[in-house]
Amino acid sequence: MKKLMILGGARYALPVIEAAHKLGIYVITCDYLPDNIAHKYSDEYCNISIIDKEATLDAAQKLQIDGIMSFACDPGVVTAAYVADKMGLPNVGPYESVCILQNKGKFRKFLTDNNFTVPMAKSYKNIDEALKDAGIFNWPVIVKPTDSAGSKGVTRVDSIDDLKTSIEYALSFSHSDEFIIEDFITQKGYSSDSDSFSINGELKFVSFDCQRFDKDAENPYTPAAYSWPSSISNKHQDELKSEIQRLIKLLGMKTAVYNIETRESTDGKAYIMEMSPRGGGNRLSECLRYATGVDMITNMVKYSVGLPIDEIEQKDYSGYWAEVILHSDKAGIFESLWISDELQENIVETDLWIEKNQKVGGFSAANEAIGTLIMRFESQEMLNRVLENQSKYIKVIVR
Repeated sequence: MKKLMILGGARYALPVIEAAHKLGIYVITCDYLPDNIAHKYSDEYCNISIIDKEATLDAAQKLQIDGIMSFACDPGVVTAAYVADKMGLPNVGPYESVCILQNKGKFRKFLTDNNFTVPMAKSYKNIDEALKDAGIFNWPVIVKPTDSAGSKGVTRVDSIDDLKTSIEYALSFSHSDEFIIEDFITQKGYSSDSDSFSINGELKFVSFDCQRFDKDAENPYTPAAYSWPSSISNKHQDELKSEIQRLIKLLGMKTAVYNIETRESTDGKAYIMEMSPRGGGNRLSECLRYATGVDMITNMVKYSVGLPIDEIEQKDYSGYWAEVILHSDKAGIFESLWISDELQENIVETDLWIEKNQKVGGFSAANEAIGTLIMRFESQEMLNRVLENQSKYIKVIVR
């Protein structure tokens, strides 16, 4: 029986575990939080910090694993690549390339050095140095940790007077004590945050979506909903596909699922904002499996343990799809989830993660989500009507 090590124990690992078990694969989940939900479904739990590469490698060698994955778990991506490299296991790409993709500062520099369209950006470890450079940016700017995901530590800054506070906030979420400042790119329509797949360095499936936000949430930069297809123009989608393929080739990437953020700007350009060799959080690969039938999760599991993978090809969406990230805009005690009767025929899946009388936080980051709602519509107009007026159709009731 083949053994697959999965780094991270959050619920986004559950479809990976399910896919592995269907293939008869023994699953070992790893992190330092034994109460995480995924450990209840795996065959074995290993208590280690997944950002500790050497400890993870030692555990992987002792357990004689056949493959390793960090799916929808940003902190484990570099470690998974390191372990795969050291043990000669199937890897998403060269370890050095994964390190570039996983660090926002290194990634921006790589894009710049290779003539990609990129916003003005610079990474720092010193606050005073960053404050001295404030004049080199085209304001407003975005400040982020270089090594975090899920919109943790991200703020838009409109005034130099607020820059230091935003930097300190970003650093509070950084494992490496590093942050990046970059020009804020004003989007045309909706930005995209969706999953794609390459086989042996060839981009086989690429998707773009509409990434939507809740302006009333504690963090208005935490994604609150997604919809397919994208608002990005066909011209820029074609350009982005070509540039993503060029990026994959330059980095020597192999077979991988990628979470890719792109943006069409009011300046007439299209930007690759981030590209991580992992499935995205918020169940994006699962939504795309519903919408297109393309199963990136099962194929990534197969590849990771050396099994032959299925042929993957570009497919259209079967209708108009939406995913709402259920959340409360304020902290409180969860009472119930209300969904309008008008939506019943559109609901494909409701996945609620909490019960009545449980505490909920405000939506300050992706980890404050309390569930997901996946829907299919017959028209773009109906989809837009629901997502642009969510409070009329969907309410998380708290006290």
